[in-house]
Formats: sequence, structure tokens, C-alpha cells
Amino acid sequence: MPDTTIRTNSDVVLIGAGIMSATLGIILKELQPDITIEIYERLDIAAAESSDAWNNAGTGHSAFCELNYTPESEDGSVSANKAISIAESFEVSRQFWAYLVQENKVSSPENFIKSIPHLSFVWGDKNVAYLKKRFEALQSNPLFKEMVFSKDLSLLKQWMPLVMEGRDESDKVAATSMSIGTDVNFGELTRNIFGYLTKLDGVTIHFHHEVTKLKQREDKLWRIKITDLASGQKKKAYPKFVFIGAGGGSLPLLEKANVIEGKGYGGFPVSGQWLKCVNPDVIAKHQAKVYGKASVGAPPMSVPHIDSRMINGEKQLLFGPFAGFSTRFLKNGSYSDLPLSIKPDNIIPMIAAGIKNIPLTKYLIDQVRQSPKDRINALKEYVPSAKAKDWVLERAGQRVQVIKKDEKEGGILEFGTEVITTQDGSLSVLLGASPGASTAVSIMIDLIERCFKDQFKTAEWQEKLKVMIPSYGHKLNENPDLLAEIRKETAAVLKLNT
Repeated sequence: MPDTTIRTNSDVVLIGAGIMSATLGIILKELQPDITIEIYERLDIAAAESSDAWNNAGTGHSAFCELNYTPESEDGSVSANKAISIAESFEVSRQFWAYLVQENKVSSPENFIKSIPHLSFVWGDKNVAYLKKRFEALQSNPLFKEMVFSKDLSLLKQWMPLVMEGRDESDKVAATSMSIGTDVNFGELTRNIFGYLTKLDGVTIHFHHEVTKLKQREDKLWRIKITDLASGQKKKAYPKFVFIGAGGGSLPLLEKANVIEGKGYGGFPVSGQWLKCVNPDVIAKHQAKVYGKASVGAPPMSVPHIDSRMINGEKQLLFGPFAGFSTRFLKNGSYSDLPLSIKPDNIIPMIAAGIKNIPLTKYLIDQVRQSPKDRINALKEYVPSAKAKDWVLERAGQRVQVIKKDEKEGGILEFGTEVITTQDGSLSVLLGASPGASTAVSIMIDLIERCFKDQFKTAEWQEKLKVMIPSYGHKLNENPDLLAEIRKETAAVLKLNT
């Protein structure tokens, strides 16, 4: 019987049609217009998993309000290093998005990014003291110069009337506010980028296509086996470079690639749910992203917040997320994802990480056991006047936290984003979660520097990067004048002043 397998050759294969693949694809195409790219996506639409608006926080993660990026040490000091790094990376993303708008490569920025104040809110003497220290650690940096701290109830009522409504005025409360925060619809942005990218010569996107195997050949090309889920047709691709940006689906594909750099990696899936407000009068009262402190043992994706969002052109009000446990690695995944991911090389790191993260296990069990009344009581800590009839439970996204080998501890659980790249730079895999999408541009530029070393150093690529990202080569947290200029320009282009 003749072999009817379709064979294709391209320079680059991107697996997963989310914000990471979209960002990498368009940067590579800008740097090298003749590069050929194929994108394979298991579902029938781009950005249907982690990048979808309902499946992530929608916060332009700039560390303005996320308290988990400023941990408090045992000596009581607050570290600002991670917050500064994330804020810097978000400014890079803003510049690149503004470039795409200016060059008419994406349209209607108001559909994917909007201005909204970012607030951190705490109560209790200890937490108020922590927030003040956090404010002092951040506000001295140019990136956070506009941050305001207050314990004044009248001002807090102006910032977040819904949160303060019905609250006992004897409570010890405090908040910080950054008026230049943003709400980002990463699903809309992703589809906008792919809409432009796939009109270019040499770029093809394949929906309903699942990658089943991948292996590097002796000639260093990758052989990728793909199934067209609609027709059953088998395909093979032979690219020079492969990027796996498939959200929770990245770990199983990394394991299939069987590269030394991927040994010892495991994943711990965490699911999420939102309480969604269905009362228009309540929704209209809140216009901010208000983040609080996470419970002990909670993963970063579970930092509680009461959040005004724009999704599909409609204003929404969400609270959560509430964490849960599922053995699925994707929202549209299989319950066998976790058990099938356990291999001889990662079982010890996974067991070690599990033993060392008992508080996380207890937290997830408690979350799964929550009743509707428990969730409303959690909401009332942020919205004291909340009524159960005004809120419904919605399923959110699925994340896989990274577990990796550690010489001292056997295995550790990593919260955040992890990029694994082979020594020859022919394969790169993105694992993990927050703040990935918001920092996608910086992550992809770092990836390109590692995987396209020779081209990256050329004057042509360096000049193009400076055009796409005007601050390229400079640290904005060390250049307040440049920071002010770039924030002003990007705000104008992205229509953040309206």
C-alpha cells in the first residue's frame, strides 16, 4: 500500500497557537522575512487554552499589584528584584505591541488592551505593615514612581467603592494604587497577530492537527509526526527549529522529544474557577484590578483578586480564582495526562517536590472541598456587600506548575515560567504559568538569542530589534527619562489615554 503521508519542510515549526507562538512567529518574521513557519494547533481556533480571556487573569502583569512578586523575608525585609524584572519586561511587551499597531500589523488596540488602575489591598496590622514596606521598596524605583500608598478610608472608597462598601470602618486596611495599570485580552491579541502573520508568504497555520511524535535526526533536522484530527491524514514535518508552546501540553511533548535537557522535568496541574458577577449594577461599581494576599501554600495563579475585565467587548466582574486539582494538563485535555507524564527520570523529583509542598496539597484539598457558601464567604472578604444571587461559578483555565530535579532537595516545584532549550538551539520548550503572557516578548527575544545565535549578533537583526523595541539595550529602571518618554509614546499608540 503506497505511503500517503504528506511531507513538508520549513525552517520553523511552532506547536501550539497561543500568545507565545504568535509572539515568536511574528518576531522571527520581522527579523528574517524569508523564514518559513508552520504552526500546528490541536484545537480549531487560536488561543483557546491558556491565552483565552476566560482562562487567565487578563492582568497586564507588571508587578504593580501582585503581592506574590514581592516576597517578605524572615527578617521582615521585602525584595523588589522580581517585581522590577517583571515590570521591565512588561514595558518591553508594550513597546512591541505599539510597534505592531504603528506598522498596521495588528489593528484596534482598544480591543486587546485598556487602562485600568492596579491596586493591592490588605487588612490587619501585619499585612498593612508589609504593604507599607513593599511600597517603600518599590516606589523608589522609576518603574513604580507613580505608586500611591494610603490607609485613608475616604481615598480608598474613591479607589474601590465596591470593596469598601459595607466594610467595618474600624478595620485596619491599606492599599496601593498604580493608575497606569492595564487589562489585556491575550486571546484577542493572539488572534490579531496570527491574522496578520498567516497572510504572509511562507507562514501556514494548521488547526485540528495534533503532534504525536518528534525526534531529531542525525542531520539535526527534526522529524515531527502529525495527525489531521479532522481527516485522519498523517503528516510529517522536517524543520530546523521547533518551539513547543502548548501550555499544559508542552511537558508531554518535551518527554516525547527525548532530549537530555528535558530529563527530570515533571508537572503538577492546577485548575481554576471564577465567581462571575451577573448583576449589571454591581459590575458598574467597580473599575480596578484589586489584588490581595494569597493563602499559605497557594500557587501564584491563585492570588485572589476582584477584577474588572473587558471580554469580547463586554464589561465583566470576576473574583477568584479558586484553585482545584485535576489530572488534566489542559482544559481540553485528558484525565490520563498526569499519570502518563510520570517517567523513570522524573518520578523522584515529583515525589520529593510533593513531600516538600504539603501546604500546597492541603490548600488544594481545601479548595476542592469548598461549598458555594464557602466561596461567597471568601468573596465577602473583598466585597462585604456581596449577595450570592449576583454571582455564578465559571470554569477558568488549567495550568501545569513545573517540577524539576534539584541536587540538594531531589526535586523542587517551580512557580513561574521555565524555558528549556537544547544545547544546539534546535528545540525550545516553554513550561509553567504566570507571568508568561505579559512578558512574552522578553521571553521570546531571550529564546531567539539562544537559538539563533549567529543571526542574532548581526547588525541587521540588532537594528531591527531597536526599531521594534526602542529601549532595546537599555534598562528602563535605570533611565527614568527614557522610561517616561516610552510610556507616553506607547500609551498614545495603544490608546491608553482615552
